[in-house]
Amino acid sequence: MIFPRWTNHVPVALVLGAPFALVGVVAFIWYYFSPQYTQVGYAPPQPVPFSHKLHAGDLGMDCVYCHTTVEDAAFAAVPPTATCMNCHAQVATDSPQLALVRRAYETGEPIPWVRVHMLPDYANFDHSVHVAAGVGCASCHGRIDQMEVVYQAESLSMGWCLDCHRNPEPHLRPRSEVTNMDWDAQAAGYDPAADPHRMRDLNPPQHCSGCHQ
Repeated sequence: MIFPRWTNHVPVALVLGAPFALVGVVAFIWYYFSPQYTQVGYAPPQPVPFSHKLHAGDLGMDCVYCHTTVEDAAFAAVPPTATCMNCHAQVATDSPQLALVRRAYETGEPIPWVRVHMLPDYANFDHSVHVAAGVGCASCHGRIDQMEVVYQAESLSMGWCLDCHRNPEPHLRPRSEVTNMDWDAQAAGYDPAADPHRMRDLNPPQHCSGCHQ
């Protein structure tokens, strides 16, 4: 006898187990390679219905007016309620939609905004570095100025980040145009290598420790 007797059951086990294995593979791919996993399109309800389309689009407010730390810190800070009240102490002062804003301003309690763009703790991302390199807000966040409700436009996956690190030029622009949602590199004929204001060569890391420190 070449094989032990229990091997007689192997073909039956393979036939019976194959459908379950196939379902498992399909489920794995369907979940881990789908927007449900990468969170593309994630748009949680917010405590105050803030429209970026109105503020950043129609009114033309610059991103850094509210997100004041984006040029100097790792995080793009959520604006304090006082920033909202710079305008809303005189505009739409009786709007019921802004009742929470007024109450937060009076009590000093922060508005419990729900974070939309989230990276895992083991991934190190610094907004200021990318802004200094001339990466436009729209490259990562999409056309925020057209969003009534902010949603996650890109997967923010490791592969997506590496695609940009391997070929960053299409995402680069002059520092003065980083927050300009309408800016088009091709229409502007922009060449990062010929930009006299670009002080250093861009060499984004592709090794593990570049983002996992």
